[in-house]
Amino acid sequence: MKKLIAQNAQELGALASTHAAGSINKAILTNGSCRLVLSTAASQFETLSNLQREDIDWSKVEVFHLDEYIGLPENHGASFVRYLKERFLDGIDPVKAVYFIDGTVSPDETIAKVSAEIRRAPIDVALVGIGENAHIAFNDPPADFDTKEAYKIVLLDEACRRQQLGEGWFPALEDVPKTAISMTIYQIMQSTAIISAVPHKQKAKAIFDTINNEPSPDIPATILKTHPDWTLYLDTNSSSLL
Repeated sequence: MKKLIAQNAQELGALASTHAAGSINKAILTNGSCRLVLSTAASQFETLSNLQREDIDWSKVEVFHLDEYIGLPENHGASFVRYLKERFLDGIDPVKAVYFIDGTVSPDETIAKVSAEIRRAPIDVALVGIGENAHIAFNDPPADFDTKEAYKIVLLDEACRRQQLGEGWFPALEDVPKTAISMTIYQIMQSTAIISAVPHKQKAKAIFDTINNEPSPDIPATILKTHPDWTLYLDTNSSSLL
């Protein structure tokens, strides 16, 4: 594990995007292409904005994302498919391929489709945020550390749903979906390199708990400490309890 602390979210985003670009370009140089996982949350705004400006041959990059609400259409402001398109993909040259999680069709159908695609070859680089309840993707505590599936249907706990409300994606708690499709802990951990950009004061306790506890399903992000190439980017706010 490597831990770097920036002064603010803007500096954190620049550092994390430079790291991600280097890892993406290394994969392209080595393999001829890169398979990339992207997080979609308010904490990723600065990182993805900076990553758009990096010198990368996007025609050699395949993109996956971590999770999507079940039943939420793409035209909803909280759709992660919409987020990916508007906040990242529309600002770069066309990628080689993008594999969206479609929450509006049969979850079993979607899971089968994206699982088949992600298992064709290893993921080279995964940008994986950490939630206020220490979730990674939508694997809320207690997370499933045992499944070997690539994606699964998950129930969102209240802390997770309140985070989505607090970030302004929904007008009221009852509007936040209770189910989602999420990449599993197992699949995330198969990535060659994992980069976690985690700014903001709201994440301070989750970061404290992650750093100061042994791997536990009750604190899902703790599993990242067992990965051989995990880098955690914090700012002065998210690191304030360390």
